[in-house]
Amino acid sequence: MVHFNAGLAQELGFDGANDALLEILSGNRPWPGYTPLASVYAGHQFGSWVSQLGDGRALLIAEIAKPDGARVELQLKGSGRTPYSRGADGRAVLRSSIREYLCSEAMHALNVPTTRCLSLVSSPHPVMRERQETAAVVCRVSPSFVRFGHFEFFSHEKEALALLADHVISEHFSHIEGESRYRSWLLEVVERTAKLMARWQSLGFCHGVMNTDNFSILGLTLDYGPFGFMDAFRLHHVCNHSDYEGRYAYGAQPEIGLWNVSRLLQAALPLLSESDDEAAEMASEIYGSYAPVFSAEALRLWTLKLGLRDVREGDAALVGRFLDLLQSGRLDFTRGFRNLSRVGISNALPDEVRNEFAGTKGFDAWLTDYRSRLSIEGRIDAERAACMNRVNPKYVLRNHLAQGAIEKAEAGDYSEIETLMRLLSSPFDEQPGMESYAHPPPEALRHIEVGCSS
Repeated sequence: MVHFNAGLAQELGFDGANDALLEILSGNRPWPGYTPLASVYAGHQFGSWVSQLGDGRALLIAEIAKPDGARVELQLKGSGRTPYSRGADGRAVLRSSIREYLCSEAMHALNVPTTRCLSLVSSPHPVMRERQETAAVVCRVSPSFVRFGHFEFFSHEKEALALLADHVISEHFSHIEGESRYRSWLLEVVERTAKLMARWQSLGFCHGVMNTDNFSILGLTLDYGPFGFMDAFRLHHVCNHSDYEGRYAYGAQPEIGLWNVSRLLQAALPLLSESDDEAAEMASEIYGSYAPVFSAEALRLWTLKLGLRDVREGDAALVGRFLDLLQSGRLDFTRGFRNLSRVGISNALPDEVRNEFAGTKGFDAWLTDYRSRLSIEGRIDAERAACMNRVNPKYVLRNHLAQGAIEKAEAGDYSEIETLMRLLSSPFDEQPGMESYAHPPPEALRHIEVGCSS
């Protein structure tokens, strides 16, 4: 056991880690009374249709009720071959497992809807990727692992499609009832997806592989592969070096979310109406709800990051100009927003802020307009700063931090994983002695690349 998430375990009603649980969480023994399951799905991968994919290295090992009555699924990732492994080994390597384990919990602490991780188990079992590595198994936890791709797989089998949709609605959208339930359900899925994209954008988070089979029907962040939190802000930042065309660049994520929604709606057309024309009209209406939901949620989040209580005319332009400053100055996204809390309506600009934006053309003009906008609301600086620091994290899982933990772990030292878990569980808090973890990466580590070879 490399790491056991004691906080999540308590939420699930577990007493703690022990040898028997280790056997289950490593994939060496089944959950008592449960037959493991791997599911089939399809998907659009980098825009190209693949008619059959599936849980190639993921295995559903249990469905349990939490003490509060909510049902969750436990899924192992990397436990071995399944019927959908497509000739591969069904394994995951230690480096990618560490990244998923840390980031899913970091995102949870950042208030982003996400799957979570209960445990990280390592093994000396050799796994060949670009080089020989060692294996690891993560236990993921979610109310459901159903993806857009599940509906794409069954899109030409109306009976199976309806059965799957009815199950998802009954289990996870129980407030939706009646003859129009499929329309209402799809509308809510679209809205959840739009809001998730807005949340990712507001944190500078890049998913890296936004294929339809990696999109959760519950609007959760799913499948942490070559993800990344931006350091220096760049609208066209691509975190996945396998994404040669930049399809899933940071600035493209909202549009890709919409495109993926269109694929889900296309798959679900048989549920909406017996009439093709009526089904297409209903799907178009649902599709049209994405853009206004995303825009409203994104603007709400951006203005909160600027410390604004209400959204007013001109705020979108103020946000856009600040992002332009970050990009033109190649400034750190997370630090840039965090440091804004130090700006008062009339105080002398703190040295840390002045140094951050030194030489950035247009900053002084923007600062004048920003302070003017703050003065309209009339809030006390300290009150506003406290609110800003609850939405602008000080600590995120930067690539070089994850890489440091990986290199230590590969040498047999797992201490940095525990350090990062503690740090990232309170990302908005000042943590004395941990300030170096909030710094941008040193020059030698600024160009770490991640890809799909895990």
